[in-house]
Formats: sequence, C-alpha cells, structure tokens
Amino acid sequence: MESLDEMNQAAHSLAQFFDGKRVFVTGHTGFMGSWLTIWLNALGSRVFGYALNPPTSPSLFRAVDLENRLAEHWIADIRDFSGLGTAMRQAEPDIVFHLAAQPLVRESYRAPRETFDANVMGTVNLLEAIRETPSVKTCVVVTSDKCYRNREWEFSYREEDELGGADPYSASKACAEIVVQAYRISFFANRGGRSVGLASARAGNVIGGGDWAKDRIIPDCVLALLAGQTIKVRSPRAMRPWQHVLESLSGYLWLAVKLWHNPERYSEAWNFGPVADDWHSVRDLADMVIAAWGNGAWADASDPMAPHEASLLRLSIDRSQASLGWLPAWRLQTAVEQTVGWYKLFYASHSSSQLLRACEATVETYTAAARAKELAWTR
Repeated sequence: MESLDEMNQAAHSLAQFFDGKRVFVTGHTGFMGSWLTIWLNALGSRVFGYALNPPTSPSLFRAVDLENRLAEHWIADIRDFSGLGTAMRQAEPDIVFHLAAQPLVRESYRAPRETFDANVMGTVNLLEAIRETPSVKTCVVVTSDKCYRNREWEFSYREEDELGGADPYSASKACAEIVVQAYRISFFANRGGRSVGLASARAGNVIGGGDWAKDRIIPDCVLALLAGQTIKVRSPRAMRPWQHVLESLSGYLWLAVKLWHNPERYSEAWNFGPVADDWHSVRDLADMVIAAWGNGAWADASDPMAPHEASLLRLSIDRSQASLGWLPAWRLQTAVEQTVGWYKLFYASHSSSQLLRACEATVETYTAAARAKELAWTR
C-alpha cells in the first residue's frame, strides 16, 4: 500500500510532475506520438524522440514543425537495437513512452513478418535498452485494445482476460504484452537493487486532428468530404471503443506519474477507453463527422471477402477508474467536433505555428473539461 506521503506526491497534477523531466518517446513522428510530444512540451518536459520518418504525407509531425521543438531526435528504426540503445543512453531519460509500432490491422495482413518484428522484437529492443540506461525510472509501453482474444461478446474486456489475436497485428500486440510481463518480473521488479516502473497501456480506437493513416475511418471521411465524394464505410455496424487521442494520452501520462511514485503497485496492464454508455458503431461515427462537417453522405462498402476485422470490441475501464482515478473527459460527440475543427483549420492553409497553437489550445480545452470533472490528474 502507498504511504500517505506517496499518495500526496502522486496526486500532483501533470504540469507539476512533468516540468523539467527528460522524456524519451518512440514513435514520436506518428499521429499519437506527435500529440504526446506536443503535450509534453506544453508541460515543460525535455522530449527526445526516436522513430522512422513520418508514416504519412501530410503528417501532424511536419504540419506543426515538431522537429524544431525537440531536445533531440533520431530518425531510426526500433528494430535497430544498437542505434536505439545509443540514442537512449545519450538522452539519459527519466521516463520512456513506447509508441513505435506497425499500427494497422489491414497492413499486418500485407506484411505479417514486418509487423511481428516491429511490434514484438521492437518492444524487446526497447526494454533491453532500458536495462542498459540507469537513468530510466518509469516506462509505459503502449499496446492495443486488440491484444485480447476477441470472442465477439457483449462483455467488456478486463485487463486479466485472455490475450490473443486472429490477425497478425492483434497477435503481435498480445505478444508484446507477454514480453512486457516477462521483463517486469525478470528484470525490473527490484532486481539487482533496481526497480523500474513498467506498465502496458491498452487504449481504444483513437481519433483526432492530424491523422492521415490508411484504412482509418476519420481520414477516409475527411478526404472524401474534401473531394465532395460519398464516404465509403467498410463495416458500418462494427462497434469500437472510439475516443479522442488526448483521452488515451492523459491515461498514459497519469500512469507514468503513478508508476514513478509507486512502481510496485502500478506496474501492470491498464485499459483506457470510453465510458459504458458512450459506445458507438462505425456508422454512428460517420454520421457525427458529417454533422460536424456540415454536409456529406456515406454508403455501405462492406466486402465479405475482405480480411477479418473484429466487429465487436468493448473495454472495461473499471481498474483505471478505481485505481488511477482516470475517466474520459469528453463524450464522443465532442471528440468528433474537435477533430473536424482541426482538419478544417489545416485545409484552410494555416501556418505551422497556427496549427501548433490550435493543438495546444485543444490540450487546454480538454484539460479544462477534465478539471471540471475533478479528475485526479488535474489536481
């Protein structure tokens, strides 16, 4: 159990905690990694990035000129163990967030070997690099809500439920979870006098401005609407744990704070998703996007011969609520409105500095909503 002093320390807000911390982010050039970097910069952290070049063009990373807002970064492959270890030792981080991955289900069917290599051995490389970097005290490894063996049932998956995966991506994330557990027990649970807080985070389907990844519903909607075309929706009835990218990131950041103060208690797996009455289908999301955009239409483009993707996936966030004091700050409707507003600003040809300010303003608006709900990480 935490002492009263530890609980008081852990109750510090994100701004109080992260100011001045040295933070190493893998996958910082991606959609979620870019938002995390923006938030950490706003909190006063010195951010070091390690990732491949941005995976899309355009990209959020380049749109807001993040390269010039990092303490240092390396454009390199997570599968390059030597390069990763060198970069981490040079950065001497206090905290590590591991987001680098092959993140797409349909791409994993096209490139299964590369998916397993990046998502499993990339995680091994990351944890080995931490073993060789004494400065690291806390690490959050981001996996996926798809790490669970999906039985297509109505029940929400809890952190202790069975891992699995019917597609290479999902299976690779289940494997990454097992890797994290093995390293936690074998090397980081106060072994050899060193205790590293190591947790995995399983988030739902994130949305937000600046995502142009292939085969994702929001980019598909935006590009179709811009072209005046009907949105093609592959699986309109599929249910997903949609949430704004800042929801999951607030969970990761707050988890890092708790790990820092009490690694023994918080070094486990954590779900971050929507509340039980804010689950929606793909068709619901498409309708929300069209309403926020002001016009448009979608059509069912289901293909029975397409690669398998889960049709029903729910996450239980009971553990995160009870033990971390974490809950979503926005309903999906608000998340969609914020997302569509960002894309409209981008396509109005605003400068990188204006787009960055818009991202920072989104963080501030989200934080204000969380503070109004008296969520733990805002205190």
